[in-house]
Amino acid sequence: MAVLLMSFGWTAGLALGQEKIVAEGNKQPEISATAAPDKSVQTGFQTRRARYKLEAGDAFEVSFELNPEFNQTVTVQPDGYITLRGVGDLVVVGKTVPELTDVLRTAYNKILNDPQISVVLKDFEKPYFIADGQVGHPGKYDLRGEVTLTEAVAMAGGFLDSAKHSKVLLYRRATDGWYQAQTIDVKKMEHQGNLKEDPMLHAGDMVFVPKNGLSKVRPFIPSSSMGAFVPLATP
Repeated sequence: MAVLLMSFGWTAGLALGQEKIVAEGNKQPEISATAAPDKSVQTGFQTRRARYKLEAGDAFEVSFELNPEFNQTVTVQPDGYITLRGVGDLVVVGKTVPELTDVLRTAYNKILNDPQISVVLKDFEKPYFIADGQVGHPGKYDLRGEVTLTEAVAMAGGFLDSAKHSKVLLYRRATDGWYQAQTIDVKKMEHQGNLKEDPMLHAGDMVFVPKNGLSKVRPFIPSSSMGAFVPLATP
């Protein structure tokens, strides 16, 4: 299965453009000095239980066990910052709740002695995945519980006749606007009856099913109604 790293605009229309392919197959990645992807993303597809990461618009409660005067409800601003009572602005977008808790403890250590802080998410982006391409019902779907790629395709109405089962693409956010892309041979898995390589989806993943070769040339094949042969005039 080939794995790529790329950066592209993720839109509701799922337009896949402006790709910057950094690594393909077994080739060594060519890393840009100004936009180098984090090495930790190389194992992103192996993680089955990824923690939720904060996004703009998320809201959470911060509670202090010994200093209730600092209790507050905070919303992540569009630029990824939050403004906290007593310590000012901090960047928190992309952090998990445990990471956020550590950041808050470090910040409040400057004005409090060993602060005991707990964080509870109150309003956040519901987990989802997107299915696009040659599936029955392309769109955005709630991600509830553990869902594999083949299950996601089934939820989206299954493969169309024009689908290329052997080249299904799974896109996943990596870091700093970069995305991982993995090619899954669903045709092989189904033929062998072995779903061990059927990846578990993460929140925000996109499953894209491309067209097969026949569907690309079908518009140029004469239909039976047009007549395949024209009789030659006899002398």
